[in-house]
Amino acid sequence: MTVSLRVSWLLALAMTLPARVALAQAPKTGDAGLSDKPNAVRGDEITPRQQAAVERGLAYLAGRQARNGSFGMGAAYGRAEGGHPGITALAGLAFMSAGNLPGRGKYGDNVAKALRFILSCSQQSGFISQATSGEMYSHGFATLFLAEIYGMTGDDEVREKLVRAVQLIQKTQNKEGGWRYQPVPADADISITICQVMALRAARDAGIKVSKDVIDDAIKYVKTCRCPDGGFSYTAGGGGSAFPRSAAGVATLYYAGIFEGDDITRGLKYLRQFIPGKVKGGAAAAAGVGGHYFYGHYYAVQAMFLAGGEYWQEWYPAIREELIQKQVANTGGWSGEAGEDYATAMALIILQMPNRYLPVFHGKGPGS
Repeated sequence: MTVSLRVSWLLALAMTLPARVALAQAPKTGDAGLSDKPNAVRGDEITPRQQAAVERGLAYLAGRQARNGSFGMGAAYGRAEGGHPGITALAGLAFMSAGNLPGRGKYGDNVAKALRFILSCSQQSGFISQATSGEMYSHGFATLFLAEIYGMTGDDEVREKLVRAVQLIQKTQNKEGGWRYQPVPADADISITICQVMALRAARDAGIKVSKDVIDDAIKYVKTCRCPDGGFSYTAGGGGSAFPRSAAGVATLYYAGIFEGDDITRGLKYLRQFIPGKVKGGAAAAAGVGGHYFYGHYYAVQAMFLAGGEYWQEWYPAIREELIQKQVANTGGWSGEAGEDYATAMALIILQMPNRYLPVFHGKGPGS
């Protein structure tokens, strides 16, 4: 780990500790509706109810970790035994969002065990999968986790596996500029493309070489998915807009280094129709808000955080309160489209965005 990366991390850590932070004024909004300082700390983000929900959620998630360090075990995840690298990575990121690192912090051992499991799933090809087959959702989340770990620790073993994982992502980009379920350069969709671009962004920030051409091609692909209403379709020319894939589309552009322009402003305007609690019933179902609830909000909250200003000010309190309401009272976890481990990890990452512990949420994209 370079000195500059270590200094950046220490500064980020110091400014994010809730008990010590000097509160800043809400950021001003520019002509395009984008914040000049999207990462400026606000004084009303972290509340006692949010803290209590996070503490219960982290304790619940820690209790679900398997002996081999994994999460996402069972038939619900398409596996009779073993764990799921992607869900394990998300769980690890949830613990890291509270300031834990391998062997450091209340849940440091949980992060360390998750890391060992993911490293054990790294194949010689670079593909991170529990078996000889897998899917790129899982690989993208796992690569993101390794990049965040490496950026904070400088671990040589993590770097080796991370470099191979990044190389696999770059080799499997298809001719359109996107990625699909399998690690081959065939077709593409926007929901898997965001997983790879975010992983590449985190790796680049950690000092791993990422090809600018790969990112430029990804930007071109995402732009071909934009619909007239400002939202994004699942594939290029593949149907209309919906909330989850539009959140993924806007987030992809941000993580690729696009911070302004018509694609961003219209994408954000489209997403604002779905402020949590604003759209319900048939309208929400038609927009796909419920079908991929945690996936959509995971990327939407990141898009709004990076947009800053009024976008973040209105979005985060709304999703915070909605997630607190959705927390399962007798367990402290959440349930959703891919089981309790996945839903709980996603909810915790969303709720802990104001902590600003994960480096991927800061700085510029990999192509910049």
